Amino acid sequence: MKTALLTEGYTAIGVAIAGALAAQGYRVLRQASTPAAPDALVCDLADEAQIAAMMGKAGAVDVLVHTACPQHISSIEEFPADKWRNILDVGLTAAFLMTRAVLPGMRMRGWGRIVLMSSVQGLVASVDKSAYVAAKHGLVGFAKAVALETAGSGVTCNAFCPGWTGTESTKAQAKILADKLGLTPEEGLRKLLEDKQPSNAWVKVEALGELVAFLCSPAADQITGLALPVDGGWVAR
Repeated sequence: MKTALLTEGYTAIGVAIAGALAAQGYRVLRQASTPAAPDALVCDLADEAQIAAMMGKAGAVDVLVHTACPQHISSIEEFPADKWRNILDVGLTAAFLMTRAVLPGMRMRGWGRIVLMSSVQGLVASVDKSAYVAAKHGLVGFAKAVALETAGSGVTCNAFCPGWTGTESTKAQAKILADKLGLTPEEGLRKLLEDKQPSNAWVKVEALGELVAFLCSPAADQITGLALPVDGGWVAR
């Protein structure tokens, strides 16, 4: 049985991805920043030593799925340096550290999948999200670099880039917008969606789970270095 390691595995997106991988027969290990469940791998992804300890506990990892990235909304002039560092550490540097840890085993076994959750904001920018945009753009570039370094080894690396999903993070951003414009929370959600996502429909977390499972399936053996938008047409504008 192959083993998958998933960061932030107890969020709505994490649960969907874990379920889709488990349905394909993977043993799924899920990281969390706090004890979300008895079997959670508790790890602060901003701490290199904790990441190293988690990778040791995980053992041989065949599939690495990194979804974790904090969010902070602020203008560049007012952006706290500690928030910047935390977003880059968790969202981007952790991906590098975990990939570096799993690659030797994947190469030795001649098979591996690295799947990085970027964002539509890894392809286009948004105001007041400089650190998040930088981290998510960085993941896209990192996926391409890993794909080239592992080409022909049986290892693939891809990024996927969701638009608005209607998760708690999206709702928090909608509230900020609603407060700014004097709207109700429901109106804020609708405006957030209408302003960016031409489909005017939320990306379903279940669809993201199935996408990750596909990228880990034999059908995706020759798909690598991809940054795949799942955004209802956002970047097609």
